[in-house]
Amino acid sequence: MDHNTIAADEIVNGHTALGIEFGSTRIKAVLIGGERQPLATGGFDWKAKFEDGVWTYDLDAIWAGIQAAYADLAAQVTSRFGVTLDKVGSLGISAMMHGYLAFDAAGELLVPFRTWQNTMTGEAAAELTQLFQHNIPQRWSIAHLYQAILRGEEHVARIDHLETLASYVHWRLTGERLIGVGDASGMFPIDVATGGYDRGLVAQFDALVADRGFGWSLADLLPEPLPAGRQAGALTADGALLLDPSGALQAGAAVAPPEGDAGTGMVATNSVARRTANVSAGTSIFAMVVLEGPLKELHEQIDLVTTPAGDLVGMAHCNNGTIDLSAWVSLLGEVGRALGAEFDTNTLFETLYRTALEADADGGGMLAFNYLAGEHVTGLEAGRPMFLRTPSSTFNLANFMRTHLFAALGALRVGMDVLLRDEGVGLDSMFAHGGLFKTKGVAQGFLAAAMDTPVSVGEVAGEGGAWGMALLAAYLGADVPLADWLGSEVFADAEVDTVEPLAADVEGFNRFMDRYRAGLAVERAAVEAL
Repeated sequence: MDHNTIAADEIVNGHTALGIEFGSTRIKAVLIGGERQPLATGGFDWKAKFEDGVWTYDLDAIWAGIQAAYADLAAQVTSRFGVTLDKVGSLGISAMMHGYLAFDAAGELLVPFRTWQNTMTGEAAAELTQLFQHNIPQRWSIAHLYQAILRGEEHVARIDHLETLASYVHWRLTGERLIGVGDASGMFPIDVATGGYDRGLVAQFDALVADRGFGWSLADLLPEPLPAGRQAGALTADGALLLDPSGALQAGAAVAPPEGDAGTGMVATNSVARRTANVSAGTSIFAMVVLEGPLKELHEQIDLVTTPAGDLVGMAHCNNGTIDLSAWVSLLGEVGRALGAEFDTNTLFETLYRTALEADADGGGMLAFNYLAGEHVTGLEAGRPMFLRTPSSTFNLANFMRTHLFAALGALRVGMDVLLRDEGVGLDSMFAHGGLFKTKGVAQGFLAAAMDTPVSVGEVAGEGGAWGMALLAAYLGADVPLADWLGSEVFADAEVDTVEPLAADVEGFNRFMDRYRAGLAVERAAVEAL
């Protein structure tokens, strides 16, 4: 049988796995078969709203988006294979991590969803970090909860349970309040020895708020963590209708523990083994390094989370990724179209990115900050996108593009210096994924220069976390470690393009970073003045 016939047979018989991921700007669905590669994809664009000082998404938008992405995928299945998608063997939900979704006992949302983008919890995060002696970033769920307590928000006493975006969708699809351990590690610290929340720190938090009289214990509010491979319920009839209002999708599919986008990115880049790392570049940019043991010191620039299998990870997370870079590309595209040129978006990005390869190694002495939001890694509570040059800078398009591509990696480099230089963490390989790396050999090479380490990109990197979530769904019930399963079942024959750092680019990026660190004073002044 040819490939399409085999795939159609797998789809009809439910020998498939479905992964759906809620990114910051796009909801994506991926269906895979026995070869673990995408058979069909679907997507839906969305974006956060900034209302009353809060970055948020409406619950209705969550369901409209997932239904549109699934319908797009189902239509592609019919178009490509001539069959109806009415069942899947397993499925899983992934989403951007952290944030705050608080529900009462009736299942009603108590306050609008507070996403990871919000930097409103500085007081709470700082106090908890010192109390726990464990870094608690502002975007973590526990920081949002404690900040609400410090503000005296009346809804706190009525909380029945807290969720991440992924665990919320999972709960509605399955009726089960469960969460993948990797996603859970962005709510509250995990004890890697037990795979559950750190009981000692839970007790400390309960003692901290005991005099408030809330009537709940923190352990009662948080969803139960599960490692990859454990089934986390099944798709209910109501859940199937939520996903596919047409009624075609049958209930009963096994559902994987819901995971965060950091964990699915690790899976999608085969970076769950110790001494491996991956970098994800989108609205935010972050690096995940799987550690061999605990860090020697507390570092407020580094989050300690876990892989979907529960291994300790050092995470350098930066709020600001590619949005400012994309805005500049869009502006330059407007110039081209105003002059009568015709081109598509992919051509625009590729052309402009490739000009950066012709630039001076350090970007011509120029500087940019991509801070649309605050950046905790560099100590900024708010951001102002900024481009600077001096009279001696070499101002041309190539240098302009290299400067903005470098800027997208600047805060990440600050965080990674803590792990690689200060802590001496061992690193054997680094994989990269996300839209920043779709133009071959450009941002990939710059990342290699920034980290002074080889960087690999796989052909499937463009499918990203939704594919990673589909793999976790396919992994359900496996009796081998996740890293071994990925190595044998998924990546054994994968084509991977590895770029070695060029000495000139390493030196050039280091010179850029000298300006970047010095220029933070200018960025702080801009925040204060504007």
